[in-house]
Amino acid sequence: MVRDIALGFRAIALFLGVALFSQPALADGHSEGTHMPDRPLIIAHRGASGDRPEHTLAAYERAIEQGADYIEPDLVVTKDLVLVSRHENELSGTTDVASREEFETRRRTKTIDGRQVAGWFAEDFTLAELRTLRARERVGNIRPSSAAYNGLYQVPTFEEIVQLVRLKEAETGRVIGLYPELKHPTAILEQEGIDMVDLMVRELRRFELDDADAPVFVQIFEVGPLQRLNQRVDTPLVLLIHPEGGPYDEPELRWADMMTPAGLAEIAEYADGIGPGLSYVLDSATMQPTGLVDEAHAAGLQVHPWTLRKENGFLPAALQSDGGPAADGQYRRLWRAAIATGADGFFTDNTREFVELLDE
Repeated sequence: MVRDIALGFRAIALFLGVALFSQPALADGHSEGTHMPDRPLIIAHRGASGDRPEHTLAAYERAIEQGADYIEPDLVVTKDLVLVSRHENELSGTTDVASREEFETRRRTKTIDGRQVAGWFAEDFTLAELRTLRARERVGNIRPSSAAYNGLYQVPTFEEIVQLVRLKEAETGRVIGLYPELKHPTAILEQEGIDMVDLMVRELRRFELDDADAPVFVQIFEVGPLQRLNQRVDTPLVLLIHPEGGPYDEPELRWADMMTPAGLAEIAEYADGIGPGLSYVLDSATMQPTGLVDEAHAAGLQVHPWTLRKENGFLPAALQSDGGPAADGQYRRLWRAAIATGADGFFTDNTREFVELLDE
């Protein structure tokens, strides 16, 4: 724990002039060190979120040290237009804001992607105010060992995450990718007048991550913002696919209809890949591929399903073991079947275990 506390002090040092390292590209467009042809990409979902509170510098660093190819920050925006990393723009699930009396008057109810949400929202806070909050584990009942680190870490900015990655690149000599997700960009633009696409473009250009061979994938659950990004940067883009419903900004579309050969061909016009829920690529009842990976590859799209987790609380009933939701289930069976689908990469909360499985 002492080592993790030190991260707070190290974050200050990250702003003192860490050099920006170039990313040598391979002929296939992937950056050297980020993709091995004989194994899928290891995408650390919100960092090593099975070990430390998600979306903290400690979680990202731990995932890198465990062997992640990419780390995945979900990005929300502050009142003063800074991109910061939280699972959602509503803050009470991942910070101590609900216990802070000075911010009680900030509580309100908003409509997020057609859903009523009550709480405290990042876009109502300046970065300086967010700095006073401390991160906490979102699913502490399933991950009590991660919850033991509640209160130690601040909310990181995207800039800090980039600087951490480049510091670790200098330490390890390998390229480490970034996989940011813009959260609810259409709703934020409609309600707050803040254009997260503009902010993302600014940051990509600022850190020289706007080229096709950059070790970056920008992901969104919406079509329009991804199309706008495609017009402005060459950075690889991924359309996230939810198991139910359709994209908020295109209410006439359904995800299931988009996961057809015709729908995939349309997605390929503005995206380089898809990030579907695992059920799209693997039938958990039979443990057999659905065929979506082959269809997406035929359309020229990479496939990065989400999310590989090891705890009972996240596994199908048939793969759960004794010990309650926090105990490890028969996750290796599921993970091996997922790998056999031929997907290009996987989001995982458990980087170390996934690396071990791939190394077997």
